[in-house]
Amino acid sequence: MAPSTTRKALSLGTGLAAAGVLLFTGATATAAQGAPALAGSTTVTPAGHGFKATLSGKATFKAGAVTVSCSVSSSTGTVPAAPGNHNAAGPVSSAITPPTFSSCTTSMPGVGATVTAGGGWTVSMQHGAPVVASFTLPAGGLVVKTSGIASCTVTAAPTAPATTSGTWTNGAPSSLAFSNSQVPVKVVGGFGCPTSATTSSFSATYLVADTTDPTQQITVAG
Repeated sequence: MAPSTTRKALSLGTGLAAAGVLLFTGATATAAQGAPALAGSTTVTPAGHGFKATLSGKATFKAGAVTVSCSVSSSTGTVPAAPGNHNAAGPVSSAITPPTFSSCTTSMPGVGATVTAGGGWTVSMQHGAPVVASFTLPAGGLVVKTSGIASCTVTAAPTAPATTSGTWTNGAPSSLAFSNSQVPVKVVGGFGCPTSATTSSFSATYLVADTTDPTQQITVAG
């Protein structure tokens, strides 16, 4: 899970199209939080346990006066079995299902969006202050299509895998928060589509639960 970029001011259509992309991320190539220059030891427990990350509140994307919000999102995965759940000099990574998003609304009338995610996604944890958690999606791993006032196709990580990072907090349950995290995008379409946009950003908080033993918590330590 890793680093960050900046984004051009987006037009009306830009906000809507790119919004869907990032909201669906789990989509990800630059980070709100960067991993330490010298990565330290990381251990994720319980080893071998399954987990589910569920959106808490809303995932929102903002571009000027335009806001897109989704209230349902989740992804699942498994903590690596020992000794793979420990890395003496870096992050611990594991495969996850492509995140899903639904119940999305926009601040503009007459515009809808559909999102499709696929391919091999991963999540990585790097112990530190703060603990950095990052989602990585494959090239073209997330596609958003808008309809209505602006009919556009937005592809996240258009040419190469991309990563977006957030802050992990141990707890009951543990949580993962993204704040203005960014990802590269490519936009194609006609009138109203933000075809010059190259990046987009999102904010969201996920609660991470242990699905193997609900009495335990997914925890990141050194």
